[in-house]
Amino acid sequence: MKKRIIFAVVGLLVIIGLLAGIKILQIRAMINQGKKAVPPTENVTASPVRSETWETSLTAIGSLTAVQGVTVSTELAGKVASINFEAGRPVRKGAVLIRQDTSTEEAQLPGLIAQEKLARADLDRAARMVKGQIVSQADYDKALAVHEQALSQVKSVRTTIAKKTIRAPFEGRLGIRQVNLGQMLHDGDPVVSLQSLNPIYVNFSLPQQHMAMLRTGLAVSVTSDSLPGLSVGGRINAVNPLVDAETRNVQVQATLANHGERLRPGMFVNVTVGLPVRQAVLSIPATSVLYAPYGDSVFIVEGSKDRKGGKTLRQQFVRLGEKRGDFVAVASGLKGGETIVTTGVFKLRNGQAVTVDNKLAPAFKKAPAPENN
Repeated sequence: MKKRIIFAVVGLLVIIGLLAGIKILQIRAMINQGKKAVPPTENVTASPVRSETWETSLTAIGSLTAVQGVTVSTELAGKVASINFEAGRPVRKGAVLIRQDTSTEEAQLPGLIAQEKLARADLDRAARMVKGQIVSQADYDKALAVHEQALSQVKSVRTTIAKKTIRAPFEGRLGIRQVNLGQMLHDGDPVVSLQSLNPIYVNFSLPQQHMAMLRTGLAVSVTSDSLPGLSVGGRINAVNPLVDAETRNVQVQATLANHGERLRPGMFVNVTVGLPVRQAVLSIPATSVLYAPYGDSVFIVEGSKDRKGGKTLRQQFVRLGEKRGDFVAVASGLKGGETIVTTGVFKLRNGQAVTVDNKLAPAFKKAPAPENN
């Protein structure tokens, strides 16, 4: 009985040993196969680091103002007899906007004209008689004074009638009407806003340390967050010689072409002033940068030592500079001509095998103009 038990135990141990040995051999085979296995490559888009020269520029926030802009108002009191404009419409210089009631002045005018004609006849008669020494020089002077008074009264009434005809002082676009037909207006009451929109001014401030680089004629570019894709060019027309004692900024004004009148007075815009100085930079697409709190980095594509003709990645930390459109300047960390990954860098790692495929590479631009759908 004891021998049977011993034989059974020994047999069981032999079976367990055989199974353990087989499992160990299987695990070793899997380890060796894993060591020999080559991970699949990742398809990436890549481009070389570009050596370029960028124009230096200054940026600021500006405010638009009309070259000419007024609130048209009345000079004399009177009742509105007619309104000859539509709110928001363009208007020519000299166009009649409103007419005030001039019935009283027009009723006075014929009598004053008759008095002026009579005074003119008396003056002519006195001029002939003074030559013949029929009347004295004093009588002639009195006739002359009477005529000039009569003429002055006629001119005064005509001037009053003209002032009660409100005209556009310059060409521009009208605002919202602020008067109604039959309304009694006092002198100085507003009628309508009138703004000249093309061209248009942009006023902005720059720190005093840039004052030596500013001069009239420098090119400026204006964009607005409220008008995506719109970029308007212009020139500086004035630099304030006075520096603000509180902010230490200098006021600058530029003139912009405003075709289509999309820019309006009062809007705030982003202003870029182009300076004649150019700087050499290394530029890369902004999408090639892996941004991180501990430092920004890019992935450089290098030849693989393990795979013939293959490519691997090397992560390189960089210090970035100015950004322009889809590109960003690299202050340090890269050399011109090095090839870097341009998209999908967040899913890559150092030493990873890759295959460069630029079939679906996006087009990078310094001045992108996205569609406004």
